[in-house]
Amino acid sequence: MGKLYLVPTPIGNLEDMTLRAIRVLKEVDLILAEDTRTSGKLLHHFEIGTQMKSHHMHNEHNMVDYLVGKLKGGENIALISDAGTPAISDPGFLLTRACVEAGIEVDCLPGATAFVPALVNSGLPNDKFVFEGFLPVKKGRQTRLKLLAEEQRTIIFYESPHKLLKTLAHFVEYFGAERPISVSRELTKLYEETVRGTAEEVLKHFTEKPPKGEIVIIVGGNK
Repeated sequence: MGKLYLVPTPIGNLEDMTLRAIRVLKEVDLILAEDTRTSGKLLHHFEIGTQMKSHHMHNEHNMVDYLVGKLKGGENIALISDAGTPAISDPGFLLTRACVEAGIEVDCLPGATAFVPALVNSGLPNDKFVFEGFLPVKKGRQTRLKLLAEEQRTIIFYESPHKLLKTLAHFVEYFGAERPISVSRELTKLYEETVRGTAEEVLKHFTEKPPKGEIVIIVGGNK
């Protein structure tokens, strides 16, 4: 049988690509990429000529059996996302589960992911935390926020820039204006920024200075 490799890619700074990741991507028979145009630039930079195939949220269900068959046939496959570690708010879980069930070896390489540096540099407790990823857009959002308002561990969220103000306003409403929050954006990139303060203070900051880039929100637990 072949092996499935889950390979993290840089979240911004190309220097965060590991030597092992480069080697694996050069050695495998196929690379599954969330967006082949985005990943193509990365592979070109590191002189990786391995064949790529699109693997994203819209086709991953239909590709599982096909990919498991290729792995059973002896091919080694690497899965990458546009940035960070596969399967963390990105495609990867379905194929990984199918491989585990089929007895195919899965090897996840360590590497870049956005929430770890955001958590560590937040200044909020990181001995215990929960990863929520993206909140529901509509259905179930209010219910989720009410439940999380009682969570005593530090909470990690992902958010897009055009929804950040709405989410911060909901945090003020459901978690309280004084709840400590840290917002990190554009991590590892030229305009990296981390804003810390109460929910109300952070909302005011980004109301006056509209955010850009990928965003991680760290929320202190309920005390």
